Amino acid sequence: MSIEVSNLTKTFGSQKALNNVSFSIKKGEIVGFLGPNGAGKSTTMKILTTFLKATEGKATVNGFDVETEQKNIQQCIGYLPEHNPLYLDMYVKEYLAFNAKIYGSPKTNIESVITLTGLTPEAHKKIGQLSKGYRQRVGLAAALLHEPDVLILDEPTTGLDPNQLVEIRKLIKEVGKEKTVLLSTHIMQEVEAICDRVIIINKGELVADENLHNLRKGQQQIVEVEFDYRVEEAFLKQMPKVLNAENKYGFVYEITFDTEVDMRPKVFDFAHDNGLKILQLNQQNKSLESLFRELTS
Repeated sequence: MSIEVSNLTKTFGSQKALNNVSFSIKKGEIVGFLGPNGAGKSTTMKILTTFLKATEGKATVNGFDVETEQKNIQQCIGYLPEHNPLYLDMYVKEYLAFNAKIYGSPKTNIESVITLTGLTPEAHKKIGQLSKGYRQRVGLAAALLHEPDVLILDEPTTGLDPNQLVEIRKLIKEVGKEKTVLLSTHIMQEVEAICDRVIIINKGELVADENLHNLRKGQQQIVEVEFDYRVEEAFLKQMPKVLNAENKYGFVYEITFDTEVDMRPKVFDFAHDNGLKILQLNQQNKSLESLFRELTS
């Protein structure tokens, strides 16, 4: 395993930021690390990157213990914190050369990460002249300079416009083919676009650890149907496995079923048997956002 976390606990005075959190991540996985503000995401990441010490429990990165083998971990990990710390008066290449010297990385790596992160058009500029999107690219380039096996990214797309979001997501997905990536974010679409799996914590405790497909298995299913005239919700509840039927607007109804099986054929048969004409019929998977709210509310 690239990352192993076992019964990790962290307290700040009387406040328990993490409470017996355990999970593991294999090489080549891109994992979304989710939770509301104050859930303990950044605390976990700071422990894994050796910025903080755990109160109890154990964590290893690439087999190295975060408590006793900090230098080894710092060599195999690339970290982009939530507030990307950059020297705005330095030129892009100058800043990367500065970081390369600290890591002891060869100068050839500088051009490689500039190309990889799409910084070539802006590499001649001072960091302070760059847009937020390009500054995030500089942070990612610095995190990749020493060719780490593990990337830990804390809110890497905060404040980016839609075009920048697409570019950074594509970059993370590409990098994640050869590395282990732990990605913290509040953007559910980002998780669905990038990640293979999600870990959700709430109030310092683990509440979910599943790949996206399994997380949705066994969940309720929603079918949206439009008829050619209004019907009573109680009438629609006669169908099997219906939890709720609600008129959304006009003649459009949202029917919630307690099953993952596609119920559109059942809705079609029910309408046919009762002389109802269907104008449109759509299946809606339960969103990751709604699942997140359920697990963290």
